[in-house]
Amino acid sequence: MALRPYWKGYLKLSLVTCPVQMMPATSENEKVRFHTLNRQTQHRVVSHYVDSVTGKEVKDEDEVKGYQKGENDYVILEDEELENVALESTKTIDIEVFAPRDSVGWIWLDTPYYLSPADPVGQEAFSVIRDAMAAENMVGISRLVISRRERAVMLEPRGKGIVLWTLRYGDEVRDAETYFEKIDDEMADNELMPLVQQLIKKQTQPWNPKMASDPVQDKLLDMIEAKKKLMKKPARAKPKGKGKEEPAPTNVINIMDALRRSVEAENRSERQ
Repeated sequence: MALRPYWKGYLKLSLVTCPVQMMPATSENEKVRFHTLNRQTQHRVVSHYVDSVTGKEVKDEDEVKGYQKGENDYVILEDEELENVALESTKTIDIEVFAPRDSVGWIWLDTPYYLSPADPVGQEAFSVIRDAMAAENMVGISRLVISRRERAVMLEPRGKGIVLWTLRYGDEVRDAETYFEKIDDEMADNELMPLVQQLIKKQTQPWNPKMASDPVQDKLLDMIEAKKKLMKKPARAKPKGKGKEEPAPTNVINIMDALRRSVEAENRSERQ
């Protein structure tokens, strides 16, 4: 079954315009999700907004956004007012600026979406914009309203399509130097470097999505499946007392010895 586009509108560059559609490039649909239940009845627990002073439940039509400007003092913003902010960029991705791809640091990239033509008539215009950016190794910078918030976005050619990245806001990105300034400036030990490089070469593999698999997800699914099978069986009493705890790892004092042992272990495994 075809997925429904997350967003539909127009891609515009100067006088060139084409209809496009946007789909999320990632999904969390396969993640294990839980509902909160009442242990006594096993009924689902639902949440409601409650007035913090009166304790009474607030009706949907009485909920409103408020910006705090002082203690118990708010500026009220209606939904219609929020929807009208940056209204021009809700349906059009107008590329006005280009930047070299390698000038946009990874830390600015937030959420990826796949952008593709929404109509066969617009495929030629879409292809021209995509291929021209790819030929110059450039990305397009524009703005788009997503979930009522205007976001800066970056358009990057990728194969037959374009990946649209939402960009983080300027006040969200912290300066790395603030966190790295206490690291010593001394260079790595010349004797240690070859050993580390040897380990890197031995442990290098082509990227595989399995490297980013979620072992907790797999264990949860196994546990859920096991519980399904035991639903009608009486639960066995748990043994009293704590299990044997694993000893805490000791600190490695000599980095050189540790690296040498690692390299020797790698060499032994290759010979076996």
